[in-house]
Amino acid sequence: MGLKQSLAVETRGLTKRYSTGVLAVADLNLQVRTGEVYGFLGPNGAGKTTTLRMLSGLLRPTSGTATVAGGVPGSPGSLARMGAMVETPAFYPYLSGRDNLRVVARYAGVPRSRVEPVLQQVDLTDRARHKFRTYSTGMKQRLGVAAALLKEPELLILDEPTSGLDPQGTVEMRELIKQLRHGGRTVLLSSHLLNEVELTCDRVGVIAKGKLVAEGTVDELRARSGGRALLVRATPVDQAQRVLESLLLPGQVQVRDGVFSLAVDPSQAASINRRLVADGVDVSELQVSEQSLEDVFLQLTEQAPTPTLPHKGEGG
Repeated sequence: MGLKQSLAVETRGLTKRYSTGVLAVADLNLQVRTGEVYGFLGPNGAGKTTTLRMLSGLLRPTSGTATVAGGVPGSPGSLARMGAMVETPAFYPYLSGRDNLRVVARYAGVPRSRVEPVLQQVDLTDRARHKFRTYSTGMKQRLGVAAALLKEPELLILDEPTSGLDPQGTVEMRELIKQLRHGGRTVLLSSHLLNEVELTCDRVGVIAKGKLVAEGTVDELRARSGGRALLVRATPVDQAQRVLESLLLPGQVQVRDGVFSLAVDPSQAASINRRLVADGVDVSELQVSEQSLEDVFLQLTEQAPTPTLPHKGEGG
């Protein structure tokens, strides 16, 4: 199978500038592989929802192209093979969850026989007869996922699926997303929550100011951003700092709350420890620390350049 056939989503130079002049998405080149859970990560206002609306056919790009589930976004072929929950799911408040899905199924040309299986899939069977207005935020989100699943899509697009959920609801949604990938289904989800993508996604694309600034597994993103640090707790702190700064470059030594973070290869730990002890420093802790995803995220998004195109009225 070639590369083209292995991609559920591919964009080339995808760009959206609103009539106000705001450049929401700039020259986006995205590749989502078939069968993976792909996390589209970025701070609020980075362009995530705009991108998902373009991929779902709800919004026309200013320029660039996209192929989604084998077709042009919004085309009958693409829509037949994808399901989406973009922004807050909207249903009739005085209809039950089950009846709301029946309405959606009728509009989508899907047999009513699909309603019960998707209710079971999102664990809403016991509350399916209750009115939508009585549902918790988590139940409303799960009903939105159920509606997106009615067509048995190959590709599922979810916009901030854990938005507004309490901790229990977040855990339930996370487990649901993991189950949804079974059978080769591809899941593309957007989030501004680092923990969510780290626990759920195979690969991550980081967007900032409308531009894709990094893409890869969580471990690959960590490696790209320096990845590891050597942590040293030693006393007296002043003497330890003098020794470390004599051994290393100034930018390699940082200290916070009495703990030194050294940007060095972990293989140097033994020699650094010997030098500190030889110079009268007591070393009480020495360990390799993986850079947190939060550190990587902040580093990537803060470095992102403001997108520019030859048009007046730039925005983010």
